[in-house]
Amino acid sequence: MTTGAAGHRNQATGLATAVGGRIVEKTIALRWPWRLFPGHLCPSPLRGLDPDFDVPAPPWPDLLITCGRRATAVSIAIRHAARGRTLTVHVQNPQCRLDAFDLIIAMRHDRIVGSNVIAVDTALHPITTDRLAEGAKVWAARFAGLPRQRLGVLVGGPTSGQPLNAAIAEQLVKAIELFHAKTGGGVLLSPSRRTPPAVKRLVADRLAAEPWAYVWDETGDNPYLGILAYADGFVVTSDSVSMISEALSTGRPVATFALGGHRRHEQFMNHLRTAGAGLPFAGSFPTKPTRDFRDANRIAAERVIALLKDQLGM
Repeated sequence: MTTGAAGHRNQATGLATAVGGRIVEKTIALRWPWRLFPGHLCPSPLRGLDPDFDVPAPPWPDLLITCGRRATAVSIAIRHAARGRTLTVHVQNPQCRLDAFDLIIAMRHDRIVGSNVIAVDTALHPITTDRLAEGAKVWAARFAGLPRQRLGVLVGGPTSGQPLNAAIAEQLVKAIELFHAKTGGGVLLSPSRRTPPAVKRLVADRLAAEPWAYVWDETGDNPYLGILAYADGFVVTSDSVSMISEALSTGRPVATFALGGHRRHEQFMNHLRTAGAGLPFAGSFPTKPTRDFRDANRIAAERVIALLKDQLGM
């Protein structure tokens, strides 16, 4: 259950898929003034649900996975209404009382500690080996003509403190051109819905006509899974913890193109770089990290399954 943000949905559904069983996805919203309160201080949040979105009701599930600060109040209310029979798992720092949940799965840079908290290196995600295999099958013919080494380039967008404009995109394109000049390798590049139009135009004008490059023009099917499946390594703009985490989940080398950023992003990147992951991209193929960062979903799911078995007396 989330408030609908794509990153939150991906993390919650990624964990639910790893745990297994029947999944029911719900998107909720709290009306004003309920949405102003921290989760553990929100009064009667089930009464404050926006009827234009999902409205959870009994029978309560055995397991409730939430992600995002604004979903915390409803999770706490359902835990109380179910009299402890619903195992509540929250992904990310809930920014409220930790003991209001059965389990919290936070990233290391959140720096929260508790007996019911586990820390993971990367964001949870919906990328699985089956989905990668399907992506490879669907996109193999489209990408087969590109030379090896194939570099997947995933471009996000500006965030608070992280600009992405044409001048910065020019630096990225020059680094990509240098990569091809050095290695003769191919490039698979996809912008995101957050990528500014000026950046998309510059990248397309410079790279789309090159025989060694594929640049998605945002028509037809989204090649994101195909790029994750088919590239030999990745460059990801540093604004997106989710895209970096998903690229790392493939087990292949990942570099980042720095846009600058706020403290929490920098803490995440610094943690990766201690193991040689997410190093800055300057035109060379990414180096393989000294640690495997594919385990976040598995670590979280194993803990949830163990707690769920105890809850159900299995």
